[in-house]
Formats: sequence, structure tokens, C-alpha cells
Amino acid sequence: MLHIENLGKRYGDHDVFRGLTQHFSGGCVALCDEEQTGKSTLLAVLAGELQPDEGDVRIAGHSLRQAPQEARARRAWVPSDCLIHPALTGRELLERMAHERGTAIDPALQLARDLELDAHLDKRFDQMSTGTRRKVYLAGAVLGEPAVLLADGPTDGLDARARGVVAELFKQWASDGLVLFASHDAAFVRACAASVFSIPHVSKRP
Repeated sequence: MLHIENLGKRYGDHDVFRGLTQHFSGGCVALCDEEQTGKSTLLAVLAGELQPDEGDVRIAGHSLRQAPQEARARRAWVPSDCLIHPALTGRELLERMAHERGTAIDPALQLARDLELDAHLDKRFDQMSTGTRRKVYLAGAVLGEPAVLLADGPTDGLDARARGVVAELFKQWASDGLVLFASHDAAFVRACAASVFSIPHVSKRP
């Protein structure tokens, strides 16, 4: 599903991670080490939203370096910052996602109903609460049946009911795909029956 090969990312003289190699064959995996600061950076690199300094990522066999369009088409991405398109309505974003993936919008609208989003889909993102914005991105993640779902703080701003819906969704996805997410919500990690992956500590360069 997801193969990380000799991946490295640094800011100035600081290595966030270096030489990271890992294969995820499927299931539900959580990044939840509170002392580790590289979770968001790693997820953004894996999603193709941030360029690594070295190494490569393969999503369902497609290289992010050599075939970025094909690789990105096989993953769904729920970012930490869900105010990327402030002037769009939730419905407009879902329509755009469906068009980009060449699929019908119906699965996203069904999940939006499950997440009680119906009354908010025609609001602009800058008029929504943090939790509502995140729900829209979660609804859009089902479009195109991606092999890999990457999510940074998927329950931030969600109430208990919505967290339950997302936990069931993640377990369903993990049955035949991969869900990799960052969270400090221990109860949610348990509800997803997620295994835990810690980014290896990077020693300082000599």
C-alpha cells in the first residue's frame, strides 16, 4: 500500500527525519508520540504536499517522484489546516474533489449526512467551525476509493458522535486499505483498533 524508502526532510540544520524506510501493507496506523514533532511533516511529505530532501514514497506502487499524479490519485488527504480554500463552500470543494478524481460525488454526500453536515455544505469555509471544515475533508476522502488515507489530527474539533462515525469509517477503510493518521486522542486511537508507529529518533549530524 505505502512504501517509504530512505526518506529525509530537514529545515536548515535540523533533520526532522533521515533515512526513514518503512512498509505499510494495510490496516489502521496511528502516529501519536507526543514527544515527536515530525508527524505533520511526515504526513505532508507522504501526501505529496511537501517535497522531501531525499528518498521516495510509493503509494499503491506509484512513485511520488516519478509519477506524482498517479500516486496522488491513489491517496486521500485530510490536512491539519482545513482552511486552504476559505472562499469555497463545502459543496463546491466536494464537487471539485469529485471532478479531479473522475467520480460521482454521491459517496461524499452520504458520509456528509452521517456526519450531520447537510446544514453546513453551502457555507463558505471561512464561515465554518474548525470541526465542520474537517468533516468536509473527511467526507471528500471517500471519493475515488483511495488505497491510502492520510489524516493529520482527524478528530480535532469533532464532537463525540462524529468521532465515533470517523472511528468506524477508519476501521472499514483499514479492512482493505491503509489509514495512517496523527492524533493525541488516545480514546480515538483505541476505538480505531490502530497500531502505533513512532518516527525513529534522529541523531544530530556530526
